[in-house]
Amino acid sequence: MRANILVIDDDAEIRELLVQILQRSSYQVSQVKDGAGLKEAINRLQPEIVLLDFKLPDATGLDLLPFIKKEWPESEVIMLTGHATYDVAVEAIKRGAFHFQEKPFDPESLLNLIKRALEIRSLREAVSTGNAIFQCDVMKNVVRTVRRVAPSDVSILITGESGTGKEVIADLIHSSSHRASGPLIKINCAALPRELIESELFGSVKGAFTGAHSDREGLFRQAEGGTLLLDELSEMPIDTQSKLLRVLQEKEVRPVGGRTSYKTDCRIIAATNRKPEEAIRDGKMREDLFYRISAVSVHLPPLRERREDILPLATAFLKRFSAQANRDIAGFTPEAAERLRSFDWPGNVRQLQNEVQRAVLLCEGKLVDAPDLSITAPANESTGDTSYTLLEGVERNTIVQMLKETGGNKLETAKRLGIGRQTLYNKIKAYGIET
Repeated sequence: MRANILVIDDDAEIRELLVQILQRSSYQVSQVKDGAGLKEAINRLQPEIVLLDFKLPDATGLDLLPFIKKEWPESEVIMLTGHATYDVAVEAIKRGAFHFQEKPFDPESLLNLIKRALEIRSLREAVSTGNAIFQCDVMKNVVRTVRRVAPSDVSILITGESGTGKEVIADLIHSSSHRASGPLIKINCAALPRELIESELFGSVKGAFTGAHSDREGLFRQAEGGTLLLDELSEMPIDTQSKLLRVLQEKEVRPVGGRTSYKTDCRIIAATNRKPEEAIRDGKMREDLFYRISAVSVHLPPLRERREDILPLATAFLKRFSAQANRDIAGFTPEAAERLRSFDWPGNVRQLQNEVQRAVLLCEGKLVDAPDLSITAPANESTGDTSYTLLEGVERNTIVQMLKETGGNKLETAKRLGIGRQTLYNKIKAYGIET
């Protein structure tokens, strides 16, 4: 079945525009104009995605968010508003919104946002049913561990390469815990400048630094009663790591420039694509912070080390993307299946997902065939550069192929491969790829 989306907006023109955009992308769409219409639709609808306007005649989106999440806990809510403020956006996320989108919106950006919400939802379902997707013992053990530790408040460190699903595991831990009704706040520690990360984490008081024109509530405060995910922990400055360690030990946060501390109550999940022992050795992670934050460690192996999972995952993605595109595609030919199994997937599950979605769009028959795939043939069939190791050669050929497909657009190439832009630049330089 195609994904169901519910549009809640009192503006008839906006509703009609959204319906047209979504139906062109093969989504099933329902619409209501206010809170009363939502409550009337509760028992007859079960949407995967809710597009919720902030200002309605009889309620605000913030008022309706808890009600929606209670009645449809698996639905992802994207709030739309022409009256965006930082405080409202934060509160929306705290109350369970997946994202906060300003009006007027770009249709392509909105569709990408919906796609991302569906990916998170689908992968969360895949993890929660465990054995239906994961065939390798390592991932089955990961799922069992997550289910055992989720109900506790213990801090968890998730390790694994980019694209292995660390954020999905964090989502699953939060949704399976007693904090599920609280916010899940996420921060990528590599995405913020050094001078801003402490203010973002701990908050700041007016006048604490240039540009601090008012008091700022930090992420620890925003995650109160819920979960805080610290992604790419090893990219956090060492001096900030020492302050984070004190917060974990004392359960108190002091805003930048503040004189008083306040108690904090949120669960900490950290993630990193670096091996912790190497990060500690290279001075990228404090050893005492590692021991404090890794009361439980969960490692997600790369896809090339769990090839039993490749076809079950690919089949699950094929089923979902075929339904979204309203295509009747039954599976993979033996040649395509072998190519999927043999490929080393440097972008891991994220790259596999993107590859299957692309194949669904290009496939002309009832089965995805090898020519429908953009990935290179197995090494014994390939004529690629042999001056590299097997893994390096496959990775280099994949990057070259993707650069060709994107016309040399590095940002788009990194996005399709499921790796960071800087990581792509480093690999281009290391492999001597001409762009």
